[in-house]
Amino acid sequence: MSIWQARSKRKPTGGRLTRSRKKLKRELGRESTFTVIGEVSKKKVRCFGGTEIIELMRADYSNLLTKEGYKKAKITGVAENPANRHFVRRSIITKGAIITTEFGKARVTSRPGQDGVINAVLIE
Repeated sequence: MSIWQARSKRKPTGGRLTRSRKKLKRELGRESTFTVIGEVSKKKVRCFGGTEIIELMRADYSNLLTKEGYKKAKITGVAENPANRHFVRRSIITKGAIITTEFGKARVTSRPGQDGVINAVLIE
């Protein structure tokens, strides 16, 4: 089965909808990219219309915004992840995750699985 990102099969009331057409290629989705800590690894993916996005598979550095400006900071671990509490154990980095760096804790502001880079803001 493929991931399909189109209309639901049910009405808001719970009744079933009758389909007027089949599934279309442009409505296909894809598996989530779980960015983990490790040596940098990226993957190019072709999207609808010929555009390309870069998926970040593994990363060990982030662009960290501090009071002095941007710095390249080594990621040492994942402290918290509001997307899923099990992501902390698996060291998966998503937007909103709290990561530990050599400068302290930071919140991820980019979407690594779709942007191809980890941008973060220093918390402490």
